[in-house]
Amino acid sequence: MRTAIHDAAARGFPRAAEDYERGRPGYPPDAVARLVEALRIGPGRHVLDLAAGTGKLTRALEPSGAALVAVEPVAEMRAMLERASPAVQTVDGVAEAIPLAEDSVDAVVVGSAFHWFDGGPALAEIRRVLRPVGGLGLLWNVRDESVPWVAALTEIMEPHRGAAPRYAAGAWRAALERSRLFSPLESASFRHVQRLPPEGVVARVASVSFVAALPAGKRARVLDRVRRLLERDPVTRGRTLVELPYRTDVFWTTAVG
Repeated sequence: MRTAIHDAAARGFPRAAEDYERGRPGYPPDAVARLVEALRIGPGRHVLDLAAGTGKLTRALEPSGAALVAVEPVAEMRAMLERASPAVQTVDGVAEAIPLAEDSVDAVVVGSAFHWFDGGPALAEIRRVLRPVGGLGLLWNVRDESVPWVAALTEIMEPHRGAAPRYAAGAWRAALERSRLFSPLESASFRHVQRLPPEGVVARVASVSFVAALPAGKRARVLDRVRRLLERDPVTRGRTLVELPYRTDVFWTTAVG
């Protein structure tokens, strides 16, 4: 069983916690509401936010009244979550070896992280900690690359990806389809626009694991390319706030067996 995170995440995310908090979007209220409804998240329910990062999804779920526990393996990310959500229990741990008791939570949620997991072992662990008929919810914020300048951001980043996994590759979905532990996935998608200053867009790129893991000089050159793009593109040039469009994909399923 894997007890350490993927190498790309281990090298990049400890350096990127502040950029992650500053540059990554939260989740739109309608997407969170759909997840809350589908998983019956509310007072009296116990919910695990797995690979919680700096707590973007954790904070969105706090108003539900559910008892939340956040599991996050990167100490730098976890420290930011603890500062932002002091009432939430935080635990060091990974998806493939969740440090919680069997049958201890009513729902597990994963925000923009399940593609990092070793699917089979992670699903077995999620099923172990879930109570009977508990639910699993997954969310991803996906940049809208139909917008030319957003597509150009991807062109700047992707040559540096290496072996880092990605949501679009679909390995996470294949793991769920192979599993007999959960019902077939249900899904919904929502539009989402993040408004942030140009340096916030730079932070968004800097927060990507494989960009953060680059040697300092190479990373600086990547971020300078982002700045030049924002200065020259007619949609972003001269703007104090830039609109970065996303599609938020939400999936949910129920434990069986």
